[in-house]
Amino acid sequence: MTERDLQKAAMRGEPSYVWRAGQERRLGMILRAAGERIRGRVLEDGCGVGMYVAHIQPFGGQVFGLEYDFERVREAHQRSALLACAAGEGLPYPAETFDLILSHEVLEHVRDDAQAVREIVRALKPGGRLALFVPNRGYPFETHGVYWRGKYHFGNIPLVNYLPRQWRDRLAPHVRVYSKRDLEKLFAGLSVKIIERTVIFGAYDNIIARFGGLGKALRWLLQMLEKTPLKVLGLSHFWVVEKLTD
Repeated sequence: MTERDLQKAAMRGEPSYVWRAGQERRLGMILRAAGERIRGRVLEDGCGVGMYVAHIQPFGGQVFGLEYDFERVREAHQRSALLACAAGEGLPYPAETFDLILSHEVLEHVRDDAQAVREIVRALKPGGRLALFVPNRGYPFETHGVYWRGKYHFGNIPLVNYLPRQWRDRLAPHVRVYSKRDLEKLFAGLSVKIIERTVIFGAYDNIIARFGGLGKALRWLLQMLEKTPLKVLGLSHFWVVEKLTD
């Protein structure tokens, strides 16, 4: 990566450029959360280069994508024409537009996550749902890298998220991590109900590509932990949030 690419990865995250087992698994979770809503109006809020947009389209809905980074929007246009370049804190859509909104590992990067959540709720139809993935503070690695002595260090950095919040945020000021309580605060007072909330481990496709069967065994073991109290150590929160009807 060039220095410019590293800085973009630090501030805005890296979107899905390929489609592998991890993305397929999360798509299945999104589809189960959506139900029949997948055939309505769907927005991916923070669509990157449009991989999830492209894979949701075959299910029959009208799928929109919103992305802050113009270069990524231009690449995503190869997969969809229903795209907008804008920030999540100001969605350029009328109230009560969408049956389903997907926010996939994006909320941690926006300037104001509380405002971004309010905008999502505003844009949902009554009875519409949000499928939300965000990083879990309980995961033993900070996957977005850290800043140390003014220089950005890319990669999985161990134990950073276990530091006191003020120390952790000095090392990783570019990205948030969330506890269950953090997410509860974001939705407090909004006209929503929580349908599902859990913590999941990753699919570790890169490890499997490198180590084969050992990587698959690791994935099986960690995903089995999702059925135990040790899921608190998982990679990401997955929440399904429904807008209340009047």
